[in-house]
Amino acid sequence: MAKHAATPSLADPLLLPCGALVKNRIAKAAMSDSLGNGSGDPTDAQARLYARWAQGGIGLSIVGEVQVDPRYPEKPGNLIVDSSSESAAFHTLTKAGAENGSVLWAQLGHAGALADPALTIGVGPSELNIGDFHCGAMTDKDIAALPEKYAQAALRSKTLGFGGVEIHAAHGFLLSQFLSPLFNLRTDNYGGDVRSRARIVIEIIDAVRQSVGPDFPVGIKLNSSDGLEGGLSEKDSLVVIELIDATSIDLIDISGGTYFPGAKSASESVDTSGAYFASFARKAKQLTTIPIMLTGGFKHEFEAIEALARGDADLIGLGRTLVIDPELPTRWINNVAGTGVMGMSDPVFPRFDSPPPGGITAWYTMRLTALADAQEANMTIILHDAISEYEQRDSERRALWRKRLVSGT
Repeated sequence: MAKHAATPSLADPLLLPCGALVKNRIAKAAMSDSLGNGSGDPTDAQARLYARWAQGGIGLSIVGEVQVDPRYPEKPGNLIVDSSSESAAFHTLTKAGAENGSVLWAQLGHAGALADPALTIGVGPSELNIGDFHCGAMTDKDIAALPEKYAQAALRSKTLGFGGVEIHAAHGFLLSQFLSPLFNLRTDNYGGDVRSRARIVIEIIDAVRQSVGPDFPVGIKLNSSDGLEGGLSEKDSLVVIELIDATSIDLIDISGGTYFPGAKSASESVDTSGAYFASFARKAKQLTTIPIMLTGGFKHEFEAIEALARGDADLIGLGRTLVIDPELPTRWINNVAGTGVMGMSDPVFPRFDSPPPGGITAWYTMRLTALADAQEANMTIILHDAISEYEQRDSERRALWRKRLVSGT
């Protein structure tokens, strides 16, 4: 169990095992901001967005859904890190995200079975046909290639100026699928009990570390559980924590839930108004000395302070909270009220009446665009408009993504 000489505050720095320092205990968790240009490269708007978070006082910021295999993206607004990445655009992003002493990491992902169905047919550990959901099975050759794909993407991320990488093994995407007995029906060395299902994850961690060297931060995002009947359980997830404790990982980011069609969101699947996965993180802290980042459900400053004080986490991961208030880290650390929050340092969230499926996600995604353009004050809460803009942008970018795949550039 990790020990602290004193209860850490939100303002305290965090020293990672590799020797890297995060200036405070507040992190911008990985989100699919969908601000790539459609060909896998960053845009100026994306750089402006991460600069806002950096200037807002964030310690660590993670760019979500940076793809290691462009054939299986989560969305056409994702980034791709490979030999054809536009270096200048990435350096603009990584420089912007590192302003004000912040650290910017790339979340390395592969959507697997949950790849954008308008772009490709997804593949996972096993072939599945559940209602309207279909995916193919990865071959032995496909699986054997994964550690090198992640290793190359990590090294390329380092070259492009990112200050670290996070391996995405949560939320139902490929590595999460390997961990889940619902998705992983294999009977070879990569299926069966949880230790075998986790084998590819450990192989990827080792390959990434060998690629980037001992001093470059490498984190991993894990589900506490899938929240699905027959999926990854908390008991098995704790076994994965023990396995990762024996690796060179620098940060374990705890989250939960899945984007499997029809699954409830994490906020609908837990019985708490605070941090969704705090009880699991508390158990994980007993099994590892690796710092824990706890993501999901933090809306109030006191919740973050209490999670640190109880020892549930070493780093507080914020998502939509920072979409509402990008300057919130400075406010929480200095206990300064923000505009319209009635003398409090906590953000005020919009309320939506009878939201259509996908509407709230679309609204928050489009608000990221508004933040990048400093236009958030002009954004309405009409969800149908947000959905229309979101879907139109994705449609335009899919054509660009297909073109890059065909051209190989």
